[in-house]
Amino acid sequence: LGWEGVGLCSYLLIGFWYRNPANGYAARKAFVVTRVGDTAFAIGLFLIFTQLGTLDIQEAMRRAGQTWGAGSGMAIAAAALLLGGAVGKSAQLPLQVWLPDAMAGPTPVSALIHAATMVTAGIYLIARTHVLFALAPPVMLAVAVIGAVTLLLAGFSALTQWDIKRVLAYSTISQIGYMFLALGVGAWSAALFHFMTHAFFKALLFLGAGAVILSLHHEHDMGKMGGLRTQLPLTFWTFLIGASSLSALPVLTAGFYSKDLILHSVGTSESGGLWLWGAGVLGTFLTSLYSFRMVFLTFFGEARGKASGKPGLLMELPLVVLAFFSLVAGLVEMPFLFASAGLDVHLFTRFLQTVLPGITAAHISLSVEIGREIIIETAQLGGIFLAYVLFLYKPGIAGTVVRTRWGEALRRLWRAGWGFDWLYSTLFVKPFVWGARVNRDDAVDLPYVGMIWAGRRTNGLLSRTQSGKVRWYAAGIGLGALVLLGIVVIL
Repeated sequence: LGWEGVGLCSYLLIGFWYRNPANGYAARKAFVVTRVGDTAFAIGLFLIFTQLGTLDIQEAMRRAGQTWGAGSGMAIAAAALLLGGAVGKSAQLPLQVWLPDAMAGPTPVSALIHAATMVTAGIYLIARTHVLFALAPPVMLAVAVIGAVTLLLAGFSALTQWDIKRVLAYSTISQIGYMFLALGVGAWSAALFHFMTHAFFKALLFLGAGAVILSLHHEHDMGKMGGLRTQLPLTFWTFLIGASSLSALPVLTAGFYSKDLILHSVGTSESGGLWLWGAGVLGTFLTSLYSFRMVFLTFFGEARGKASGKPGLLMELPLVVLAFFSLVAGLVEMPFLFASAGLDVHLFTRFLQTVLPGITAAHISLSVEIGREIIIETAQLGGIFLAYVLFLYKPGIAGTVVRTRWGEALRRLWRAGWGFDWLYSTLFVKPFVWGARVNRDDAVDLPYVGMIWAGRRTNGLLSRTQSGKVRWYAAGIGLGALVLLGIVVIL
């Protein structure tokens, strides 16, 4: 009920301004795409119930561990079907297309449902059924690969968006990709830790974006913003904290601790790989780049729009509270490198260790760990520096790159979300519309309608013999007798 309940709330709230056709289209799109994943989820539930005899999660996981061996076909099938539901609800590849369009709804809805609750339901599902997924190594690998690929594709798409809410939408897809990556290597606690910190700073960013949009008379285009740090100082500072936490700014932000734990877990996991870790590091660079592109275009540079007024207390107070937790929420789980300095704090992991197993880590030397940490922090800070150069210090460089042949092609591809909307429209929507157009006159029903028409015509012809005139009855009797006589003679 809760799973479908948040889906219903999402559908209703995306289409809240129902008089706008684009909002209605976005709501229908979100409903249909998430139903694809929910169908797989429902089939998975049927399979679990028929094979294990219960849908109680704890009991089902206990029976799965006793009934199915590691790598068994049933375990793989059940886990794959549940993964389909998680992919749809959490907007991961290949069902990620609904979330950017869901930004048509009110911004508080985006902050609550499309940043912190509904879209992370898939993470909770996989973590809660971790016993089943642990029995299906191919599905675990698929979870990690989906997360790695999604976080990169969404990161590149976020770089080319001009609607501030669509930047945050692709950012959400990317950050959930990190959670999938952690789940795929068995880092259950790391995924849920990022799940928690992400809720704070992403809700902060959405509400901050809402304050900016409201102050600029509902303007979403960052190209028409700029210079707002002096007009909206509190919004600027809280938004900067949110963007810094999203970028995992070292030591100071909650996002640093949760993302660092994910990358550490992926890098040391026996089921991880260097390429998965590399994808995560590249994702941190992209995250810093698009996050501070958003900050610089919105709050720095020449003012291209004038704010109508400062947000009221009811809008500013949540920003301050969320900014506070975006800074301190990560302190419950210190990086492993900090243990050598006496900061061996792992409260979050210890809190979950009674229900979630620890990760199976490969042994790596301290020097390798330090080297990897340097690479990660270089990528994070390098993204911020490049954003400063391209979008504030020398903004003409970005325009020059985009105007090249390859730059324009990549910009269009990334801005269109890598063409998934076009692909699905070509494969599914257009054939369906064509079929509906062909069947406008009920071509499928023609055989049945034809039988009805023939019956009516036959009935009409036969009814003419019932005229009430004796001569016609006598002629009929005579004709019938002749026919019967002919049959007798022939036989």
